[in-house]
Amino acid sequence: MTEKHSFGVEPITCHSFSNDRKGLALSKNDNDVIVYKKEGTKWTETGLLTEHGQRVTSIDWASKSNRLVTCGADRNAYVWTLEGGAWKPHLVILRINRAATFVRWSPEENKFAVGSGARLVSICYFEEENNWWVSKHIKKPIKSTITCVDWHHNNILLATGSTDFKARVFSAYVKEIESKPSATNWGTKMPFGTMMAEYSSGGGGWVHSVSFSASGDKLAWVGHDASIAVVDAANGQSLTVVKGKYLPFCDIVWVTENSMVAVGYDCCPKLYTQKSDGSVEYVHDLDIPNEGDAGKMSAMSRFKNLDKRGGAGSETMTALKFQHQNTITQVSIYAGSKSGCDKVATSGVDGQIVIWDLKSLEKSLAGLKIA
Repeated sequence: MTEKHSFGVEPITCHSFSNDRKGLALSKNDNDVIVYKKEGTKWTETGLLTEHGQRVTSIDWASKSNRLVTCGADRNAYVWTLEGGAWKPHLVILRINRAATFVRWSPEENKFAVGSGARLVSICYFEEENNWWVSKHIKKPIKSTITCVDWHHNNILLATGSTDFKARVFSAYVKEIESKPSATNWGTKMPFGTMMAEYSSGGGGWVHSVSFSASGDKLAWVGHDASIAVVDAANGQSLTVVKGKYLPFCDIVWVTENSMVAVGYDCCPKLYTQKSDGSVEYVHDLDIPNEGDAGKMSAMSRFKNLDKRGGAGSETMTALKFQHQNTITQVSIYAGSKSGCDKVATSGVDGQIVIWDLKSLEKSLAGLKIA
């Protein structure tokens, strides 16, 4: 069972939901962030955030504090607070000379990480005495643009992916705002900026997305060489890499301790699982088309398809049999958590956000168990 929402024909660059899932912030490949509120089954626009001077590249909505953080190609990041029904921006001192590419709040929401084209990660935290957000830089041994980050549940460790084909785990411990961290399977000594681990899938693809599992012991990432890699820190940091016959993936998220949903250029979310022997296997597509309706298209559907694909050639007259009609660029947890996810949300180049019910998938496919 799916729930589909259309936000026009422009690509959705990034999205993030509020904690109660009644709020949605997204950017349509431009300088603005649009904030929506869910009323019934429809989304109504309630705010437009226009502070960025160039394309917005990433958004994250804090679940506890209800603050938004955004970053963009203008080399800036802003923390947005809802005051009197309006979103007020607070500038972050990033100190970078290239585009900011990705941003995520830490689990405790007392800091956030911003990746950038300046070959570094800015760890940002609030400085009370000066009333502004300042940053510390993690630089070495990063050699290229940071494309993605993800936080460990301990609020200290940070995973990064970059265009030098590497996934890394760093310590983002900021002694000014938090107590000394406890040892983990990734290591014991964690002064700020320490690289705890570095991995390569063995291919030549940019790392598009990294994701810690719920326990924090496993790290998964996807690359542009159509690979999925998983490393298990609790099992001697053993690395497993799998390459299927599919097009490259753009994003990945854990939905249980052993299962992941990956999305990308195939326009269809795919479920993978790591078995007890460490191997990673494809399980099933989340999108199960009705083959009887695959060849049917109404006049209105044809018109919308022409508009989305920007052409009138014969090749544009056939809609894909999937819910998404173009590349899926992002997947996020909609209901549940990484330890047990009930629903995921995807957004893509077709301007749509689709919510997928994993429990419904289990029921429709007899014998399928998302472990």
